[in-house]
Amino acid sequence: MTAPIDLYYWPTPNGWKITIALEEMGLPYDLHLIDISAGDQFDPEFLKIGPNNRMPVIVDPDGPDGAPISVFESGAILQYLARKTNSFYGSTPREQVEVEQWLMWQMGGVGPMAGQAHHFLKYAPRMDPPNDLPYAKERYRNETGRLYKVLNTRLADRQFVAGDFFSIADMAIWPWASLWEGQEQDIAKFPHMADWLERVASRPAVKAGRAVAEDRRGDITRDKKTQDLLFRQKA
Repeated sequence: MTAPIDLYYWPTPNGWKITIALEEMGLPYDLHLIDISAGDQFDPEFLKIGPNNRMPVIVDPDGPDGAPISVFESGAILQYLARKTNSFYGSTPREQVEVEQWLMWQMGGVGPMAGQAHHFLKYAPRMDPPNDLPYAKERYRNETGRLYKVLNTRLADRQFVAGDFFSIADMAIWPWASLWEGQEQDIAKFPHMADWLERVASRPAVKAGRAVAEDRRGDITRDKKTQDLLFRQKA
C-alpha cells in the first residue's frame, strides 16, 4: 500500500492545485493545515520544508530511490506528482512540452497577475489606511484580461490547454481562472475559457480537491492582523 503523502495546505488557488492533483491521481495524503492568517507559514519547523514561507508543500515518504523527499512551489509539486504517477503529463515528448509551457505560463503569468489583481482590487482599498490605487487596479485587471484572452484563444480548438487531454497545466490554471469575478473580468468575452472552466469543474476529483478545508476560507478584507501578516512582511 502506498504511504500517504503529507500535504501542508491552506484553501487558496495554489493549495487547490495540489489537492486537485492528489485527488485526480488517486494518491493518499494526510492533510496538515497551514493557517496563513495565523502565521503558521513562519513556524521554524515549517520553514525547514517550505523555506519561502509559502504553502503548499508536500513530503513524500516514498520519494526517489525510496527515500523521503520534500517539495515546495506548486508547479514543482505538480511536476513531481505527475512524474511519480506517470499521469497527466502527456504521453509523448511533444505533449510534455505543451504541458510544461502552459504550466510555466500559469506560474509566471496568471498566478502573479491575478494575485495582484485580487490584492489591488479587493484588499488594498480596505486596508488601514486604505490604498485605493487606480493605476494599479487598472494595470493588473487589464493584464489578467490579456492573459485570459490568450487562454480563450488557445481553447478555441481543443478541450484542454495542452490538447485534448487533461493535464497538470489545467490543474494549475483552473484554480486561479475560476476566480475571474474577483479579478473583475467579463467572462462573456472569453466563451471558450468559460466552457473550459465548466468542463474542468465538472470533474469529480476537481470538486473534491476544491472542497478540501473550504470551511476555513475566510474574508481577510476585514482582518487587520491577517493583512499585516500577508501584506506587510519585511525582510
